[in-house]
Amino acid sequence: MNDSDMIRQFEDCSFPFQQWNHAAHVRVGFLYLRDRPFEEAVSLMRNGIQAYNAAHDVPSGPGQGYDETTTCALMHLIHVTMDAYGEMLPVASSQEFCDRHPQLMTKHILRLFYSPQRRLDPDARRTFLSPDLTPLPSAENTN
Repeated sequence: MNDSDMIRQFEDCSFPFQQWNHAAHVRVGFLYLRDRPFEEAVSLMRNGIQAYNAAHDVPSGPGQGYDETTTCALMHLIHVTMDAYGEMLPVASSQEFCDRHPQLMTKHILRLFYSPQRRLDPDARRTFLSPDLTPLPSAENTN
């Protein structure tokens, strides 16, 4: 799926639910971060995931539904990667970005920064919690 179709389908909640996986999150996150300042991109991602989940009747509760800590931390890692590798524009597509950065493609990447207890904290779903194992890397450019 090309980038414009992916964003359109994500935003109108028609993206196939069975394909809404970690890689799709990274691709959409990259597309928002490529074109917008960090805070705006995170807001779009947050609102988009919440709307998408509501449209697909994803229950919200312990271990399911929207998770603010996961969303913000993953967007941060995508942003830092884009900054570190100068990828704001040079890649041709979100898929190419993912192919170039397999370190982002494991759905368990946040385990490097968060203990299971921290990730499962009920507050992590509602508000961003800082990592408890090691800090998230910093970006030079914050847009």
